[in-house]
Amino acid sequence: MMLRVLVLSLTLMTGLLSNVVQATVLQQPITLDTGSGELFGSLLLPKSDKPVPVVLIISGSGPTDRDGNNTDGGRTDSLKRLALLLANHNIASVRYDKRGVAASLAATPDERNLSVDAYVADAVAWSQKLKADPRMGKLILLGHSEGALIATLAAPKSGADALISVSGSGRPIDQVLRQQLSNQLPPQLMLRSNQLLDSLKAGQVDDNVPQPLEVIFRPSVQPYLISLFRQDPAAAFSRLNIPALIVQGSHDIQVSVGDAQTLKAAKPDAELAVVEGMNHVMRIVPMDLKQQLASYKDPKLPLAAELGEKIIGFIDGLHTR
Repeated sequence: MMLRVLVLSLTLMTGLLSNVVQATVLQQPITLDTGSGELFGSLLLPKSDKPVPVVLIISGSGPTDRDGNNTDGGRTDSLKRLALLLANHNIASVRYDKRGVAASLAATPDERNLSVDAYVADAVAWSQKLKADPRMGKLILLGHSEGALIATLAAPKSGADALISVSGSGRPIDQVLRQQLSNQLPPQLMLRSNQLLDSLKAGQVDDNVPQPLEVIFRPSVQPYLISLFRQDPAAAFSRLNIPALIVQGSHDIQVSVGDAQTLKAAKPDAELAVVEGMNHVMRIVPMDLKQQLASYKDPKLPLAAELGEKIIGFIDGLHTR
């Protein structure tokens, strides 16, 4: 009976806290006219008499939307949860659907026309919009996974005051793909995969893609991969002249702690936070493949508590820099 009362009390408390958030945080759609298509996002703005820090949240690779969900079926709500966490600590945020994804699909409906340069230009344009908003204080770019690279490349032109890399690679992405695929593919497919990676790295498309590899190397996505493989995340990170935080989970099966250490070595004054037990979708999950994959489709799992502590502490500390 006591346990039942406790659960009921916690439920009521959660509801009350939720109402407080709704009463003190402005939540509304926000759009950006890029001149080459309109992008759609979500603004969370805590009510305040003075400007508040604002985080531009940039999602990861493929058809990943503003909330961190993959339109091919994976749902985590990871970026949505992160935005709510920030709002609860008086930090505004904008998260958006990339061009060609979800509500922003019409901006670039054919993935053959996608490029890293376009994603970077969009991040810069969002940044300029936020910098011009008198309700906003310091601007922080936060990129998750591939979004960390986009944020890093956009930072010099964005006017950002700081950058946060969450699960960002320190190696060129073709190297990451080689490692990931080597653990999954049989020898013959791995050989063909390496040939495709070599061609794309050299800037050449290759339409002869075996069916099992089409999800990664389909001809329509190859122009984007060519633009992606040109980038060196660590070199770009080394050119940052703003405060930076690197957050990496120890149980991430897509990006390693070694990648985070590579970024740290490239910019020694960056802060590095390795969250023990955190995986790629920012949850505490054992190093068990079945549980890892299940977490990519479970939006109810809470974010790693230390993730929020590190990010909020970093942002709060910017006023002393």
